[in-house]
Amino acid sequence: MNKISTVDQAIDKINDGMVVMIAGFLGCGTPETFIDALIEKGTKDLTIICNDTAFPDKGIGRLIVNKQVKKVITSHIGTNPETGRQMNAGEMEVVLTPQGTIAEQVRAAGAGLGGVITPTGLGTVVEEGKQTIEIKGRKYLVEEPLHADIALIHAEKADTKGNLVYEYSATNFNPLMAMAADTVIVEAEHIVEVGELDPNFIHTPHIFVNMIVKGGQNG
Repeated sequence: MNKISTVDQAIDKINDGMVVMIAGFLGCGTPETFIDALIEKGTKDLTIICNDTAFPDKGIGRLIVNKQVKKVITSHIGTNPETGRQMNAGEMEVVLTPQGTIAEQVRAAGAGLGGVITPTGLGTVVEEGKQTIEIKGRKYLVEEPLHADIALIHAEKADTKGNLVYEYSATNFNPLMAMAADTVIVEAEHIVEVGELDPNFIHTPHIFVNMIVKGGQNG
């Protein structure tokens, strides 16, 4: 099955108010083509699940500056002052979550788990309103899985069936998020025919991928 699509076809799947995972680490491994398209389309009231909000002029930060995000679940906002400003002004909800915890919450959704337990955040604001349990005399927080309507993924290579290969540190959250959404849309720098990727080096199998867009497309 050929999953190659245009940017317009892909972005048409994303509507106002959706929960969207966007991979990347300070913009590295972020599908910038989809960020451009969302800004152009003006999709709003999004809930974004991400590692960080990047910078005002890069990655997810551009959506925040453009006020298209109503809520962000993330581990770091320090490199984007606009995130902090909107949070303090009550213009956008920010749920700050330890980085390892958010990674495990996304992984749990992809693996079909009911949640994860962790001691990280005990005794801090992270614990507020959350269930705790005790195992062998030790207390843990119960963190629920994080699932999305859409995951926007960046890959170095994809074949037409949807098998993906990431590159170096740009891998980051991409493999986890590719397993944790109803629809997975990929921006691939290079697209090859089925059989051209070494199966030993495929990071995300095609079964998780719905649509593939060639990086740099404009429509």
